[in-house]
Amino acid sequence: MAATGRDLLVAGRAIAGIGVGFESAIVILYMSEICPKKVRGALVSGYQFCITIGLLLAACVNYGVQGRGDTGEYRIPIGIQFAWGLILGGGIACLPDSPRYFVKRGKPEEAKKALMKIRGVHPTDPQAAELRSMVEFELAEIIANEEYERELIPAGGWISGWANCFKGSLFQSNSNLRKTILGTSLQMMQQWTGVNFIFYYSTPFLESTGAISNTFLISLVFTLVNVCSTPLSFYGMEKFGRRTLLLFGALGMLICQFLVAIIGVTQGFNNSTTLADGTTRANNISAVNAQIAFIAIFIFFFATTWGPGAWVLIGEVFPLPIRSRGVALSTASNWLWNTIIAVITPYMVGTDQGNLKSSVFFIWGGLCTIAFVYTYFLVPETKGLSLEQVDQMMAETTPRTSAKWRPTHTFVESSLQKGGSTMIERNGSIVVDTEKNHRTASVH
Repeated sequence: MAATGRDLLVAGRAIAGIGVGFESAIVILYMSEICPKKVRGALVSGYQFCITIGLLLAACVNYGVQGRGDTGEYRIPIGIQFAWGLILGGGIACLPDSPRYFVKRGKPEEAKKALMKIRGVHPTDPQAAELRSMVEFELAEIIANEEYERELIPAGGWISGWANCFKGSLFQSNSNLRKTILGTSLQMMQQWTGVNFIFYYSTPFLESTGAISNTFLISLVFTLVNVCSTPLSFYGMEKFGRRTLLLFGALGMLICQFLVAIIGVTQGFNNSTTLADGTTRANNISAVNAQIAFIAIFIFFFATTWGPGAWVLIGEVFPLPIRSRGVALSTASNWLWNTIIAVITPYMVGTDQGNLKSSVFFIWGGLCTIAFVYTYFLVPETKGLSLEQVDQMMAETTPRTSAKWRPTHTFVESSLQKGGSTMIERNGSIVVDTEKNHRTASVH
């Protein structure tokens, strides 16, 4: 905010970018690990909803400061960001660590306290005895799964921890390599939909047609559609499932993208006249309006499906020993492809470069078609499963049949049958053997 030149501004944004990168990965990881399985998809979708609210507020602030003609055009938007950073920092201080983090570090008592706090269960109230038993069983399942995963992925150092993300066969459905590819490619596909082309370049793109008098306001409308549509995913994610939403979302997006391209090539954006003053004017303004309408419908499909869906899935598909690293790699993939598309797009649509005009939507439509095929063959259904059951499901079924899969046993049962070190059966109940768990703790 104090910058008076480009160098200091770039340095400040680079530091802020590091913070955003950390937060975008950690928030997904934390939310996925603390949310109950029945509402996990809806709550993690709230992450994407907050992103859309941020985009809307940013668009409103930019709209308000445009035309000031002084440094307030960039100082005000950057300064307002301090408030949200303080809110985030203050909120984090009030939250407990993830129970799965404590389990991974061999601290089951701390994990139990954190889980009770998250689930809102009183630790001593006699009326909450049944709820405490449920928490105890949930914790036992987390520990049993961690014990099972530890057998498959031995503890190691920092380098081996990252190397574990790439272990296993490409043709083994439950291998770490397959899960890492799934997470990173999901985020790649999310960016391939072309949604950020709309948000980054819709203003100059629409302005070039000469058919829109206030292009900045139109881009604000696109952002508003994004905000209003995203909450529908809270219901759809748990009602229809992740895989189903992504399939129908990709189908709806590819139809909209191809319609925008076809209308633009035949009647809309691509057909314009250069006026005497050097400006361009679309020959068929109704066709341009139709394109804008289908772009808005495309945003609706994205906001209700792929926008939140990709984030939900990357928080669910990784096993505990590599979950933090897997989510980090997936988030890095999102930002990488976001950057690549932001860099190459001007060369695709610039009048002195590719000058694709509406034809660029054929590219986005083709990529949405790839996303549809990709989802059908490679994306599993994780609705209604605990994070531990997702591991089990991916080992026992294929993505196309995953929606029909149901757990036949728990990790606690398997651990007891094998004489597991972290659970013991006492008076018909499963309890955590904290001393043994501490001695066998993973150090991933």
